[in-house]
Amino acid sequence: MFDTKIAIVIRDDLAMWQKLNVTAFLTSGLVAQSPEIIGEPYRDADGHVYNPMTIQPMVVLSADQETLRGMHRRSVERQVTISAYTEEMFGTGHDAANRAVFAQFSPDIAKLAGLALRAERRIVDKIVKGARMHQ
Repeated sequence: MFDTKIAIVIRDDLAMWQKLNVTAFLTSGLVAQSPEIIGEPYRDADGHVYNPMTIQPMVVLSADQETLRGMHRRSVERQVTISAYTEEMFGTGHDAANRAVFAQFSPDIAKLAGLALRAERRIVDKIVKGARMHQ
């Protein structure tokens, strides 16, 4: 059992391609923040090498916009660094443009598409309160 928990929360009204895109981007942020969660490379029976993946399971949840804003607020209050993706980022084409559009919005008005975090289990549970298992 892990002392920490990884949760990814995706806004429930996004198109499927957006949900998958946001999940991928948010996960990359978690890995960048905590490279120690990456295990060893995988090898198949013939010796081919595959990329390493996280050593810890992740839970993928969904929530509406207001619930996501509450989670965002609770993470700031608890000083937990999160990965966050806003709706406006779908319209950009590269990293610098993503950061520029992200910087235009405060947590109170950001149109969150999703967020992800890794912290102590009980803290994550408190932050993601109101989310449900993604279907």
